[in-house]
Amino acid sequence: MLTEYISAALHEARYELLPDGEGYYGEIPALPGVWADGPTLELCREELRQALEGWVVLGLRLGHALPILDGINLNAPVTETV
Repeated sequence: MLTEYISAALHEARYELLPDGEGYYGEIPALPGVWADGPTLELCREELRQALEGWVVLGLRLGHALPILDGINLNAPVTETV
């Protein structure tokens, strides 16, 4: 499920060429704070994947609600207390 979530998130990534040939910038708009840059598009994509993985792990450890992407929900089920 985690692999599918990461793939779905990366599918939504947007990349742009930085001015003056300084490399590439990438972000995933649906996930605030998940961005990366790199001298090549391939390295930017790899950096973005690493940033995304860290963002997901930290969010889960802190109990943050993660956005549902492509129907994939990594959030713990909500249990009702009586």
